[in-house]
Amino acid sequence: MRTHRCPGCHEYMELTRRQALAASGAIALAFGVPAWLPRVAYALDTSASRDIIVSIFLRGAADGLTLCPPHAEDRYYATRPTLAVPRPDDADPNRCTDLDGFFGLPPVMTALRPAYQQGTLLLVHACGSTDPSRSHFRAQRFMEVGKPGDPSLRTGWLGRHLASIGPRSPTAIIRAIGMSHGLQRTLVGSPLALPIPDLDQYGLTGDLATRPERCAVLEDFYQAVPDPVASAAVTTLRTMNLLSTIDFAHYVPAAGAVYPTGGSGTALKSTAALIKADVGVEAVAIDLGGWDTHTNQGVTGSGAMATLMTQLAGGLAAFNSDMFSTTVCRNVTVVVLTEFGRRLAENGTHGTDHGHGSAMLVLGNHIAGGRVLTQWPGLDPEDLFEGIDLEVTIDFRDVLAEIVRYRLDNPNLAAVFPGFTPTIRGVTTTCHDEWRGVSASPAGPRVQPPGM
Repeated sequence: MRTHRCPGCHEYMELTRRQALAASGAIALAFGVPAWLPRVAYALDTSASRDIIVSIFLRGAADGLTLCPPHAEDRYYATRPTLAVPRPDDADPNRCTDLDGFFGLPPVMTALRPAYQQGTLLLVHACGSTDPSRSHFRAQRFMEVGKPGDPSLRTGWLGRHLASIGPRSPTAIIRAIGMSHGLQRTLVGSPLALPIPDLDQYGLTGDLATRPERCAVLEDFYQAVPDPVASAAVTTLRTMNLLSTIDFAHYVPAAGAVYPTGGSGTALKSTAALIKADVGVEAVAIDLGGWDTHTNQGVTGSGAMATLMTQLAGGLAAFNSDMFSTTVCRNVTVVVLTEFGRRLAENGTHGTDHGHGSAMLVLGNHIAGGRVLTQWPGLDPEDLFEGIDLEVTIDFRDVLAEIVRYRLDNPNLAAVFPGFTPTIRGVTTTCHDEWRGVSASPAGPRVQPPGM
């Protein structure tokens, strides 16, 4: 769901167009398990303890140094005279809110502070992909397939997760939904996955009274044609009928949560209604575009990035209250990631150019939150990637792999992240209890934890 457009580079605009053109191919791939995927023997898992995962992709390369400003770093302010978020002790009304004495939240994201204090929100800094290209095309593709540098891999990491484990519900007719007009590459390869841009409007148009009969005719027709067309069509029709039983328009969130209108707020509100309907969906992918802020980045007030951050924070804060502030907590994990970060120094048009390291956000009732997880590299010239960008010290796959293994209960990490050996980072409460060696503060120990 892309609802906000910012001035961006030509490559980013072209990428958005190509993603739309590639949608039909992605949909076809989604209905078949890829032939190369290792054969995995699994038992049907109907455990309610296995999390549902919501993946939010900030397309365009979000500036992690604004999402979570390192207010204790003098070079952050020296290199960004107009774009740095003021320190917590600054008199500027746009000052950040301190989190741990080193990092903070920008004023437009303070809606997330309760989740941080509650311990359900974890920020991961100086993280991202090892791909060095600074290309939207390459970086988004490699992050979604979960293997930087491999242009031959066509399926997504989340699609392979679902293909390598039994369904959470034995009666599920839909396991994954991509809130987009075309299925995101993240979900490609998943069984029973569909792109649905608007859950409330998904279905056949025309007379409501005749809709069941028309659906039945179409299903009979498509059952007679070969796969993958038959499977895709039948799944689509049955999903239409299923979603029509959920009253998305009149959904009332728990705990007085109020979702912002538009963008990620609407998508997360629909996702919450879908999860509570318990229809078997176990993965949802959401896109929030517009983060390619080359000019007039606008990190405060009504600026371009400030508007995006307000939407993101408001939606996540409402989702946190809706899902985790009631007597019956839902087992859900939300991951927010972006293809790469922005350059440390601002440019001459009050924006930032393509960088390297950025930040991730992880939300969940089994996430070891209330801290900024980092192996902070520093911002001095000798500490920067190629002398200009925030270094990546935590691979994004470390974060995702730990969630897949311990929250999605999938031990088949070699299938989900081929050719990669993840490192435990203490993202989940299970692993955080086992390992506390990764610092939540740049002043702490910087040792690597043992591998998984």
